[in-house]
Amino acid sequence: MSKDKYFIIDFDSTFTQVEALDELGAISLLHHPDREHILEQVKSITDSAMAGKSSFTEGLRQRLHLLQANERHLPQLISELKERVSDSIRRNRDFLREYADQIYIISSGFKEFIIPIVTEYGIKPEHVYANTFEVDAQGNLVAFDEQNPLSLDKGKIKLLEQLALPGDVYVLGDGYTDYEIKEAGLANKFYAFTENVARESVLAKAEHIAPSLDEFLYQNKLPMAISYPKNRISVLLLENIHPQAVELFRQEGYQVETVSGALSEEELCEKIKNVSILGIRSKTHVTRKVLEHANRLMCVGAFCIGTNQIDLNACLEAGITVFNAPYSNTRSVVELALGELIILSRNVLDKSNKMHRGHWDKSAKGSFEVRDKKLGIVGYGNIGAQLSVLAEAMGMEVYYYDVVEKLQLGNARKCNTLHELLEKVDIVTLHVDGRPENKNMFGAAEFAAMKDGAIFLNLSRGHVVDIAALVESIKSGKVSGAGVDVFPEEPATNSDPFESELCGLPNVILTPHIGGSTSEAQVNIANFVPNRIMDYINSGNTYGSVNFPNLQLPELKNAHRLIHIHANVPGVLANINQVLAKNQVNILGQYLKTNERVGYVITDIDKAYDKQVISDMKQVPHTIKFRILY
Repeated sequence: MSKDKYFIIDFDSTFTQVEALDELGAISLLHHPDREHILEQVKSITDSAMAGKSSFTEGLRQRLHLLQANERHLPQLISELKERVSDSIRRNRDFLREYADQIYIISSGFKEFIIPIVTEYGIKPEHVYANTFEVDAQGNLVAFDEQNPLSLDKGKIKLLEQLALPGDVYVLGDGYTDYEIKEAGLANKFYAFTENVARESVLAKAEHIAPSLDEFLYQNKLPMAISYPKNRISVLLLENIHPQAVELFRQEGYQVETVSGALSEEELCEKIKNVSILGIRSKTHVTRKVLEHANRLMCVGAFCIGTNQIDLNACLEAGITVFNAPYSNTRSVVELALGELIILSRNVLDKSNKMHRGHWDKSAKGSFEVRDKKLGIVGYGNIGAQLSVLAEAMGMEVYYYDVVEKLQLGNARKCNTLHELLEKVDIVTLHVDGRPENKNMFGAAEFAAMKDGAIFLNLSRGHVVDIAALVESIKSGKVSGAGVDVFPEEPATNSDPFESELCGLPNVILTPHIGGSTSEAQVNIANFVPNRIMDYINSGNTYGSVNFPNLQLPELKNAHRLIHIHANVPGVLANINQVLAKNQVNILGQYLKTNERVGYVITDIDKAYDKQVISDMKQVPHTIKFRILY
């Protein structure tokens, strides 16, 4: 865009996150007994004027009268406003400086607090148009210059007519008075700025909406501090993911949509279009067919431990990273397992049910301490290992079996085969992953190998146990008690019915896949997964991804970062470097990590480069995805 364009930027709720007079009232009325009521009045008058529902001039008089402010309050106001500059304004300081000759701050606020703020961002003082206070002998801010057109209704229109800027005019603001400039024919475009507040009366009139200054700059092909406006990144969160995750994504500037339940494959195929980030738990399946409809998908977040509901290879082939929460709910699952093995050992469940039916059964029959009992852990990962430590602390003798060599904790004893473990222990608990080869890994033969009267727990994956074999083992007495938290088929939502052959069996605890469903675990997951995803989007870090080559990258400083995902075939890195050499690009750092299917190349380059390199990088043979960060 050439420099015969002029940019009009509002101050309150646009350049800054707040309305300055509201903030002034919070300072001036600090010790007033009716402070909250007066501030509510001030805010109401402000909102009414900004929405175009009342006289601006009269509202300004009313607000000054209510504020009871003094000149001595202004330094504190200015200090606080400097901390409340809008994030995207702060981020794009270089644009404001570079285009200072074309940028005007036109505000119905006051120069006394606007100029000290905006000049730190390169705005010229002579390009600031605003009201001025009138002060009495005691320094009280009692009135304003009523000859200033900005103190009048439609004052911005009057000022723009006086300025008669010789070029195209673009207005960025949140209020109705900003829209009126376009309505009067004095601006080519008006952008409703919604980063801090969205006024319905303004949005209804606006032809263009700018959730951030980044979006305004992006639409008008102007230089901006980041490579892509964050408001263009859309997030779809399914299955009641914790509100903390929603808040983190929104704080980052992303557009977030939530759905309470799981979606079927067909529903997700329709919903996934234009989604950048998908967040799921255990019931939604991300299949190859779904990914074929995912035209903008960058990341899938599994807000749980397991990822068998996601086609990881199809995601990898499409250049889509997958992140999960391998540690966040470990403690919750372990505590449930401990609680269940104690309840089952003491036969508490059946005795409790009898009490509810009015039957008093005070007896020690079939009731045992867990101290000195042998616990067999199948799958010695994060959960299994922590369970072994806590079980041992209760006096249990711990054995474990895993197909991968693991370092045992405490006095846990390794078994070389599953059957060796089953023959030794009194309680068997499964903590394996959901890989396809684990389907029905625990069936009739495994139950037969267990001690008579043993207790069985499955808090891992539903499909790893042959349910019919478990039912038969319970009915025969081979298994004296069972705790099952996961099932081969689970309802998609809480309103759907649950059916299982296990229902109604004695000394059997059935729970609706709640091993990790504690407030603490959900908050941990809701913090962990979004931060992993945002780190990938903002820096390219793939550390912790379950399907991508893992790279932990240094912080990006004074450089642009080229992110190239490609099929892992010979010669791609050489071709990338040929493109960079042809375009005379100076490489500041380069990082490569591969797995059996894809290669992941990160190249940090000087900020100054021919933009042709971007097009050339996308044309490198075997490219899956390419993007640039700055």
